[in-house]
Parts: sequence; structure tokens; C-alpha cells
Amino acid sequence: MNDTADLPEPDRIPGIPHPRETVRLFGQDAAERGFLAAWAEDRLHHGWLLRGPRGVGKATLAYRIARALIADGPTGGGGLFGPEPAQAPETLDMPADCPVAARIRAQSEPRLMVLRRSINDRGRLRTQITIDEVRGLRRFLGLSAADGGWRAVIVDAADEMNANAANGLLKLLEEPPARTVLLLVSHAPAALVPTIRSRCRSLD
Repeated sequence: MNDTADLPEPDRIPGIPHPRETVRLFGQDAAERGFLAAWAEDRLHHGWLLRGPRGVGKATLAYRIARALIADGPTGGGGLFGPEPAQAPETLDMPADCPVAARIRAQSEPRLMVLRRSINDRGRLRTQITIDEVRGLRRFLGLSAADGGWRAVIVDAADEMNANAANGLLKLLEEPPARTVLLLVSHAPAALVPTIRSRCRSLD
């Protein structure tokens, strides 16, 4: 049983499924193709800024990317000349019985961390993402993936970080861990610290 099931979620729109529960995404084919092209060409940047107005599917796209990365698994088998490079997928769609998708829906996937506003001592949502959440992210990134596979971090929304949290995240973007992709959802990218924007590749 998930102890957080009854807590308010800052990244949920009342009355519709949460982005982690959403399988299909409409109208963002160009953004998906841009990410897949970078992956196929082995130019997978460590930081991605998903930009656009509220409600267009940025968080849903972030979860689709995270599912595909984590499900991609370890970096090939070890042969005479070392590991073979993994072939990038042609789509972000996952099979209906994908165990990674099931774990993400249950919020139990160990290679995904979601950075968002937390609950205060009174059981209410904080108004900002604080440095405490970023410290938790640093602990998560300090743990290595046992199978050498991808890890993903979703920041939703990056615009909600306070100054200390933004500076803490910037340090991670400047020294990114191996095989880790940070996906920053942003409704107002112009309000972000310029150095964070410069450290990320943008998807509109």
C-alpha cells in the first residue's frame, strides 16, 4: 500500500489522470521526434528543458521519456571488445505489460525520482520546491544503478524552485552523473536561472 496515496499532489490536475498514469500523448510528435533523434545519434543530453504553456502535455512527455529510458535497461552485453552500444528505440510507446510502467504508476520505480513541492508539517503543499528536496535528489544520484541502466529525474515544475533549490540543481547540471537524464518541466522558462537554461537542451 502506498502511504502517499491520499496526500495532495502539486502536479495533478483535478479530475484527470496524473501524467505518470497517462499512456498516450497527442500533439507533441515533434518534441518526441527531437528527443528520439538525439538518442539515436548518441547525443542524449543530460539535461532537458520541456517548455510550453500549462496543459499541453509537458509532464506526460517527461514520464514517457523516463519510462523509455529506464526500460531500455543496461548497456548491452560484454563481448570480446566490451559492451555493445544499445540501439535507441524508434518510439516512446511502451507495451501494456511493461513492468517499468507499472512501477512508475505505483511510484515504486527505484531509478526514477520526481522533484516537486513537498508537504509541510501541517499536511499542506509548500508553495516552492526547497533545497531539502534537492538534497534528497543528491542522495538518490549518489546511489549507482546496479545494472548500469539509465536513471531519470523529473522536476515538475522547475519554475517552482526557490533560489537555493535552483542553485543546488545547477550544481548537478554542471557535474551530471553518468547515464542520468534530468527532465525539467517549465511553464515559464524565462523565469529560470539563465545558467540552468544554458545547461539544458530545450524541447518546445
